[in-house]
Amino acid sequence: MAQTPRVDYETLADLRYHIRRFLRVREEAARAAGIEPQQYLVLLQIKGLAQRRPATIGALTERLQIRHHATVQLVDRLAQRGMVRRRRAEVDRRGVVVQLTARGEVTLRKLALHSLAELRTAGPALASILTRVIGRPRQGSRRSES
Repeated sequence: MAQTPRVDYETLADLRYHIRRFLRVREEAARAAGIEPQQYLVLLQIKGLAQRRPATIGALTERLQIRHHATVQLVDRLAQRGMVRRRRAEVDRRGVVVQLTARGEVTLRKLALHSLAELRTAGPALASILTRVIGRPRQGSRRSES
């Protein structure tokens, strides 16, 4: 007879807490820099994609896991603020590639450095909890439920 796997709810809750805490700190930093948290994510994805493939609206939509029109709105707002610009794709002239401007680069760098500093502080606890979640299930743990 197959045994029902145990679920360590305490560790899952801890993982979710640490992820949410890290994200909240990032959201506050983005707002302090004068942009919305999702706008920071757009800037980060544009820069992160730069060496691999063009940052098209479609690619950004996939990376952000949001709807196409939401990506367009985020890019529109960033373009209005002078942080990104659009250009026609070289291969498919119907496509649009989004690029960072100097202003977008400065904002992104400031926030990315802050993210790295936060990861150095909060990262070890997050890594430890993640290791507990993906590691071997603890047999007979009182924190687990069968």
